[in-house]
Amino acid sequence: MSYFSHIYSASPAELPHRARVVYMYLYDRSGKKSDCWPAVKTIASDLHLSCSTVKRAMNDLVKAGLIEKEPRYRENGSKTSNRIILKK
Repeated sequence: MSYFSHIYSASPAELPHRARVVYMYLYDRSGKKSDCWPAVKTIASDLHLSCSTVKRAMNDLVKAGLIEKEPRYRENGSKTSNRIILKK
C-alpha cells in the first residue's frame, strides 16, 4: 500500500487538492523525525501557489489531523517559520 493512500482516498470535501499537494511537498522535505520547517513563502514559490492558498492548505491539513504546527521564535522573540510535524 502506498504511503499516500490516505491522501488519495480522501474526498475533495475532506481534503482539498491544495492540501494534498502541500502535504506531499512537506513529506518530501521532512527529515527522519517527520518534521520540517519551510516558510509559507518558500512553499508557495516552489509549488507556484499563492501564500494564501498555502495557508489555507496548511489549515486543512491541521483540521484533517495530518500535520501539527509548532510555532518557533528567534532569540530576540520575533517569530520565524513554524515547525511542521507530519502525523501520518
